[in-house]
Amino acid sequence: MHFTKMHGLGNDYLYVYGEPVNPEELSIRLSERHFGAGSDGMIWICHSDIADFKMRIFNADGSEAKMCGNGIRCVGKYVYDKGYTDKKHLTIETLSGIKTLDLKTVSGKVKSVSVDMGNAVIDDDLTLNIDGEEIICTPVSMGNPHAVIFVPDAEACLLDKIGPAIEHHEAFPGGVNVEFVQVIDDSTIRMRVWERGSGITMACGTGACASAAASVMKNKCRHNDEISVILDGGTLKINVSNDFGITMTGPAETIYEGEVEE
Repeated sequence: MHFTKMHGLGNDYLYVYGEPVNPEELSIRLSERHFGAGSDGMIWICHSDIADFKMRIFNADGSEAKMCGNGIRCVGKYVYDKGYTDKKHLTIETLSGIKTLDLKTVSGKVKSVSVDMGNAVIDDDLTLNIDGEEIICTPVSMGNPHAVIFVPDAEACLLDKIGPAIEHHEAFPGGVNVEFVQVIDDSTIRMRVWERGSGITMACGTGACASAAASVMKNKCRHNDEISVILDGGTLKINVSNDFGITMTGPAETIYEGEVEE
């Protein structure tokens, strides 16, 4: 099986063109960073009857995800750079609906991608009891679930302790991605993430969108402004429209090609 390792701001996946075969087992085995190729999961690029391409995302624990913002940018780069399409405006089918991509190229290769991520759905704040401490989070859906927590210092947050406790909290029966957000100013936020099924990752595209949307909802940032979301792996640019439609722009990079026995 041929795969391509790619990343969006350090959020790395193994990409395969074709229908998934044993995707859960393969993702667990190949994502392991000591005995496998090492990644946050695997993304399969397939034929779609309703869009230009279809993507299926499997986390490092083998669970299937509905959407991955960093991953979908790399899908755009993959299909263009490898000649599967010459279109720079693409539609991609995901489990959270069809997403639209605009590819920016330099010397015939995709360098960055803007994605229409659809509309954020923001629920009322929840107060959770985590090891005797009350933590307030803002639930946001980007087609997948997020719990956004505003903190005074994102660097000091106990990501590896609070993250898994909230991911598996009874308030989120299917699990949840957890974002810790520090507002720098009205156009800049710092975000760190514990991803459902993968743990600490360097970036989460849907998490950046959810964090920007929650920041606008709470009047910490503004509608229709470019919001810089600073992640461990780099910065994404997010725009939140008046009706909470989200546009995400960021890089996509190829790391290496590989072969593995299935």
